[in-house]
Amino acid sequence: MLTTLLRFFGTLSFFLIILAAPCGVSAAVRPIDVLRMSDEIPVGRGEFVRAVVKILGVSLKEYATLPYQRQVPPALVPYIKAAYREGALTQFGGDLLLSRPIRRGEALIVVRELLNLEPEEEGVMFRDVPEGSALSVAVNLAIERKWFEPLLENVFGVQRVLTARDARLLLGRVTNQAVLGGEEGEEPQQKITVRIVSPEVQKLPKNDLLQGVWQILREHFLYQENINPDDAAYKAAEALVKSLNDPYTTFMRPIVTRQFQTQIQGEVTGIGAQVEYINGILTILTPLPGSPAEKSGLKPGDQILSVNGESLSGMDFAEAVEKVRGPKGSVAKLRVRRDGVEFDTDVMRDTIKVPEIDITYQGSIAVVKLLQFGELTNQDLPGLLTEVQSRNPKGIILDLRNNPGGLLSAAESVLGNFLPRGTPVAKIKTRKTEVVEVTNRDPGIHADLPLVVLVNEGSASASEIVAGALQDTKRATIVGKKTFGKGTVQQVLQFSDGSSVKLTIAEWFTPSGQQINGKGVMPDITVESSDTRDEQLLRALDLLR
Repeated sequence: MLTTLLRFFGTLSFFLIILAAPCGVSAAVRPIDVLRMSDEIPVGRGEFVRAVVKILGVSLKEYATLPYQRQVPPALVPYIKAAYREGALTQFGGDLLLSRPIRRGEALIVVRELLNLEPEEEGVMFRDVPEGSALSVAVNLAIERKWFEPLLENVFGVQRVLTARDARLLLGRVTNQAVLGGEEGEEPQQKITVRIVSPEVQKLPKNDLLQGVWQILREHFLYQENINPDDAAYKAAEALVKSLNDPYTTFMRPIVTRQFQTQIQGEVTGIGAQVEYINGILTILTPLPGSPAEKSGLKPGDQILSVNGESLSGMDFAEAVEKVRGPKGSVAKLRVRRDGVEFDTDVMRDTIKVPEIDITYQGSIAVVKLLQFGELTNQDLPGLLTEVQSRNPKGIILDLRNNPGGLLSAAESVLGNFLPRGTPVAKIKTRKTEVVEVTNRDPGIHADLPLVVLVNEGSASASEIVAGALQDTKRATIVGKKTFGKGTVQQVLQFSDGSSVKLTIAEWFTPSGQQINGKGVMPDITVESSDTRDEQLLRALDLLR
């Protein structure tokens, strides 16, 4: 079952302590958008009600008077009123206690009341669910629609506190089955649902053959202990997607999907080191400045052999990285090999912010380097550029070299600082439609402040959107080398087991209609790179001085 979806731009690459470079843009309200917190943090009642009201598109227009004596925080008032109007809060009695962690059973009742759904049958019984109660109805609906699995055969787990991970999983599964509307003042949110229309239309190719092979293996293969059903299914899905011969259409197992989603948020919990597989061994390229890895004395070239006594030998890269990562405050006991000598070291995991923005000054010229287009760029860059403008620089250099891409919203946020509100930034063409994306904020940088953009062959996707739009509008001079040429749009659809498929659904063009895919953005001034001096930066400085 599909649970969440995400449209994005960019290349899928391995970066630092996380795997997938953030390349996403969502056309709909997603669980990750409304519940931005670490996976294991309990979700408060108020937070959950706001999230489910937003993601289900419950109308905020109809006025409702709240009977509660305890004051509701202003930011929650419209959502609490909407849920109260729909009868979704009666279980909480006369005091909502909005900061109290919500439990699984309470969350299911809220969702069920807002959707106004009834289960087809109510025959499932659990020791912790009173028969014939509102809770029983909600639990049966959840079982029927596979929103949650019971903790035990006869215990559902209604009193279990709902973590952010559980809440996002629940809302993802719910929204795949609900009809979504829009909030007050907004257009209805877009939604894609994948349905099996009929066996004739969407039947799996060679399905009888595949089923027959699997049956033979299960009945007659000698080494039954070598059969791993999950791994077999994932490899089959990977092969199916790989047959399309599109480098940007891939199947991602649950581990890779989780790391991909975490990268988009701009921070993770772990040791804080850039790692890579070298000769089949997880190797540290560099510890991040100020990270637990740096503080513990880990160095570039160190090989991580095991974590907490578990060998990483034979694991794929994604699984090995997952072992090193872990909750904030937990200890990773690493077995490390350095220059042929093995030793043990303990590293206290912490929250690590993935670096995205670096602002320096060359005299009176500001150099703004963007490492990727993630949530941090989306949120932090406008304020940082306002500070840059307040210093009255002579010019700005926007350095996008080796930036692999990211969120379209982040690219629009960057462009919104330099271009008037409503300026087209890209044309997106699918098989049936064409959409023009535009900036949606007033520029924070004065229109007459000179701007130079640095690009190279490592500038891809969202970087090319920014460079192409600034070039088309003649707002900036583009300096460096031709960009990567990644001009297709992918969509990520996540399944209930945590795996996902990323597939190409569209192609984007610059505002003037210039094709990027396979061609890239040609700079206005071509400057080759050098091993001894940064010739491209020096040329940009010359243009602004």
